[in-house]
Amino acid sequence: MLNYEDYCQAADLLRSRIGGFSPEVLLILGTGIGYLAESIEDPVVVPYREVPHMPVSTASSHAGNFVFGRLAGRCIMAMQGRVHIYEGYTAEQVAFPVRLARLLGCRDMIVTNAAGAVNYNYHVGDIMLISDQIRLFDPDPLIGPNIPQFGDRWCDMSDVYCAQYRDLARQAACDMGIQLREGVYFYFTGPQFETPAEIRAARMLGGDAIGMSTVPEVIAAVHCGLKVLGFSLLTNMAAGMVKTAYVPGEVSRTAESVKDTFCALVTSCLSRLPHPPATERS
Repeated sequence: MLNYEDYCQAADLLRSRIGGFSPEVLLILGTGIGYLAESIEDPVVVPYREVPHMPVSTASSHAGNFVFGRLAGRCIMAMQGRVHIYEGYTAEQVAFPVRLARLLGCRDMIVTNAAGAVNYNYHVGDIMLISDQIRLFDPDPLIGPNIPQFGDRWCDMSDVYCAQYRDLARQAACDMGIQLREGVYFYFTGPQFETPAEIRAARMLGGDAIGMSTVPEVIAAVHCGLKVLGFSLLTNMAAGMVKTAYVPGEVSRTAESVKDTFCALVTSCLSRLPHPPATERS
């Protein structure tokens, strides 16, 4: 179990690297989407392995770096790749950087992922605005002793993906001429892909996309008061929806094919997020 002092130790290390820079928005870049960090101005890069108590990415497509700087006029703390429960980490460890971001000053979080399409109306390459999420019996980062410095024991989850921020994302997509899907993200831990029966169950329960990340981070974000905006890049059709099984490399190839559109949408949303009051920025 991690304690509050562990988070403070990690935050102190990062403050020593970024000086007086104070991030406003945590940007989590998922599988095949880490390239957006390359657009950050005056970047300060800190590998995860150099941060006390921070788990290290083992997935080959995740660079495993924090990148601090400016993007779309906002002060950003970006995660160039994330960690997952399927790598052997606990939900608490997976959520560690979210709480760390809160200590450093972040008030908002934009989370992205690569996901499989469960809704038959969706297509490979679509971008889905996440309206809600479903987890059933998977690990939860809030299980165990509560750390009151981050939030209350009981956490309201009725507006997980901020309605105000979803409105601005829809407007951004409309202004850019981007077809934006909107739906529910269904969480499985992985690393194996889901069976056709599991996909049918997810669809019957209201899922539109399915993936192996995001939910532990979002739970921790809501608990500690961050407002969340989330996007899924639909990189493949889920099991049983098409005759051809998943082909290795499909996720990365799809992400590469739509990266310009995806980057432009996320950047536009960043520029539209409300700025914190001047008293919070001082």
